[in-house]
Amino acid sequence: MKNINESKDIPDKSYFKIGEVVSITGVESYVLRFWESEFKTINPKRTGSGQRLYRRCDVELILKIKNLLYEKKFTIQGAKQNLSNKNKKKQAELQINTIDEIRSELLVIRNLLA
Repeated sequence: MKNINESKDIPDKSYFKIGEVVSITGVESYVLRFWESEFKTINPKRTGSGQRLYRRCDVELILKIKNLLYEKKFTIQGAKQNLSNKNKKKQAELQINTIDEIRSELLVIRNLLA
């Protein structure tokens, strides 16, 4: 099995067919289809003929899930929880950054008015 764990090793394309995702991630197609049913954030687009087209972010997420399940030995539920917690942390960081930016802008405005 190929072991590509970094997004920089993913080819620079917008969409990937399921066979390409299998090659990049080392995860079999039947496993990818199962993960789609378990992890709702993996949501490939479909062509008119029904062929799956995965985005780069889908491939990155598949690599994260693979690491959690195969390397760190998480259960499916544990991997879902871990990914959910990471998303919550990212959202909190974004909110803090936004608040800091607004605060800085307000200080500039206050200094202009003084």
